Amino acid sequence: MRSTVKRHIAKTITWRVVGTLDTILLGWLLTGDISTGVSIGAVEFATKMFLYFIHERIWFKVRVFREASSNVRHILKTITWRFVGTMDTMFLGWLISGSAEIGLSIGGLELFTKMILYYLHERIWYKSLFGLKKKHA
Repeated sequence: MRSTVKRHIAKTITWRVVGTLDTILLGWLLTGDISTGVSIGAVEFATKMFLYFIHERIWFKVRVFREASSNVRHILKTITWRFVGTMDTMFLGWLISGSAEIGLSIGGLELFTKMILYYLHERIWYKSLFGLKKKHA
């Protein structure tokens, strides 16, 4: 099967919805202010859509661990994405809340919540046929 850009766009959108809801919730819980959580989530929605799409395209082209079990590849994708995503969240949390401590706290918690959510998202998409084309022999 061959993956299409349409599949990568759909994965980007579904992941961003899940990830943004998580960020909004964490931002709200840590600041006590829902508007701060929503602000961080709203800006992050845009930055992470772009970053995730690039990450997905790179991993599609990377041959590393392509023949390894899907679990190994998905775990490595989870780790690399979480690094990029956490750095973005920390920076945005700090910028919007005005507190480096809040930015670091949101990013620190996301290391756990989003790794779990991302892995589950990857496994669901691995089983999905949406946006896949059969290779012609």
